[in-house]
Amino acid sequence: MSVVYRVTKERIASLKEYAIKRVRREVTHEQFWALRNVSLELSRGEVFGIVGRNGAGKSTMLKVLAKVIRPTEGRVWVKGHVAPLLEMGAGFHPELTGRENVYLYGALLGFTREEMEAKFQRIVDFAEIWDFIDNPLRTYSSGMVTRLGFSIATDVKPDVLIVDEILGVGDEAFQRKSRQRMLDFCDQDATVILVTHNAALMRSTCQRAMWLDRGEVKMIGSANEVADAYHSSTL
Repeated sequence: MSVVYRVTKERIASLKEYAIKRVRREVTHEQFWALRNVSLELSRGEVFGIVGRNGAGKSTMLKVLAKVIRPTEGRVWVKGHVAPLLEMGAGFHPELTGRENVYLYGALLGFTREEMEAKFQRIVDFAEIWDFIDNPLRTYSSGMVTRLGFSIATDVKPDVLIVDEILGVGDEAFQRKSRQRMLDFCDQDATVILVTHNAALMRSTCQRAMWLDRGEVKMIGSANEVADAYHSSTL
């Protein structure tokens, strides 16, 4: 599977400038391979880690798996219900309250209002934000936003949980609780795909891992082997 983006060669400061240059045919593009020839097979109940430097293609990989974007070449086959937690606050609106955002995010995940009403108390209990649930999301700390997003996405066990570099945010107690929830999912045959720069988290949570470098697979192996190789490359 490969993903190619078209990017402009020139630095363009505004949409207006882009429109003018486009009319004048002064905009030139080049291809950028965000992912190239990635081949991967995951098993039911597996916790799989993905590591790599910034720009390696990790987030693009997860967006393809979550069906947010389509691959340029190849195909991705995902069986079952996917719950993506791609970035902190994705799917939320900062001017809406936490309560309103629960229903908004739930709708994006495909749940009806009636289903979210049945889940609401469990979600807020797990996120531990009852004192702030009717405040605008813009008043929340980054950790509170993360806790709320994780709680909504994981209230009902998905077949595939996709988590992008957010479990390091928040206090230590919530990190332990969220990690345990992921492990509980795996005991019930859910698959978890986790992007993280936290080597200790990957070693303690994942069975296997993949190292991405400039859009290409550098290594796939046990979490410990990949963590060691990646760490050595950054020294």
